[in-house]
Amino acid sequence: MGGGITGALVAHAFATAGISTTVLEAAAVGRGSTAASSALLLKEPDLELTQLTNRYGVRRSRRIWELSHQSVDQLIALLKRRRIRCDLKMRDAVYYATTAQAAERLRQEHELRARLGFESEWLGPVRLRRLTGITGHGAVLTKASAQFDPYRACVGILRAASAAGAHVFERSEVRRIEKTPDGVCISTRHGTLHADRVVIATGYATPRFRPLAGRFRMYRTYVLATEPLDIGQRDDVGLSDVMVWDTERPYHYARWTPDHRLLLGGGDRLVKPGQQRGQHSGTAARDLRAYFDAQLPALATVRTERVWEGLFAVTADSLPYIGPHRRYPRHWFALGYGGNGMTFGSLAARLLLERWQGVKSRDHALFEFARLRRP
Repeated sequence: MGGGITGALVAHAFATAGISTTVLEAAAVGRGSTAASSALLLKEPDLELTQLTNRYGVRRSRRIWELSHQSVDQLIALLKRRRIRCDLKMRDAVYYATTAQAAERLRQEHELRARLGFESEWLGPVRLRRLTGITGHGAVLTKASAQFDPYRACVGILRAASAAGAHVFERSEVRRIEKTPDGVCISTRHGTLHADRVVIATGYATPRFRPLAGRFRMYRTYVLATEPLDIGQRDDVGLSDVMVWDTERPYHYARWTPDHRLLLGGGDRLVKPGQQRGQHSGTAARDLRAYFDAQLPALATVRTERVWEGLFAVTADSLPYIGPHRRYPRHWFALGYGGNGMTFGSLAARLLLERWQGVKSRDHALFEFARLRRP
């Protein structure tokens, strides 16, 4: 249930394993949060290793980070193996601090990463400016991340899943899910289907799963695309072919597109009750643009050509929920990715397939609902 990048990856994993698989998408595949994403395929989760370690200890935190790294590598390998044309580009990622205090904390984060075996290179202010054009106090550089066109990737993965036997239905909103003696019965406007399990890959708890809504905070994120820049303008901006994001919360990020535009994103805002889509997009876009104009002054003469927003869910520890919930028999969930939907969608496909195959792993407990005690 859900035809975004997570649903696509889960469907591909199950179908290629020889399991009868059907995808039900209420609208059009890949057109929701997937299409709104700027698709920074970062190896590190939203929560820093230091923050995770303070919460869960060294062993569990290291494993969460290992799984995040592996999931990026596996998704990149899948896109290459299936020859999915989605403008996939390998990129280094630069995580930078704009204040001395933030730089000191980031330096400690860098040292912890290195100590736990994660590749991490420290950039001082001079190297940071040379590589990105940004005047900051320090940064961590991570190699072998990636970027791509998320919509084309989603459609390509679904096509590969379909070739492996999966059935994909658009405009098939699920109206009811009922437990049966041997599985579930799923009803849409067009008919019903029976399955052993249903995977909920909608990104967050939809109204159908209202009791779970309290486990998530909903945010809107914003993205700007500039007009294409010529070689001289790119040189003036000073940002090389790396992806950048900052230590602020909410954070900001930027990357180049294949047609030489800059994608500028972030500035996430908590969704409040009754707030309508687009209600604050104008103010958010202006704030986002002002931030990057200050970081990269040469952008002041570059026109913003497109603006859009996306909706995503964040859990209390910024990690997703992947697996069953006691309230919903025969349901498996893959929800709450924060800003790392591409990475954790790949992880969800792997962990849920393991569950189906009866594989027992401590990794499952890291992302279960039970890790955060709630009703």
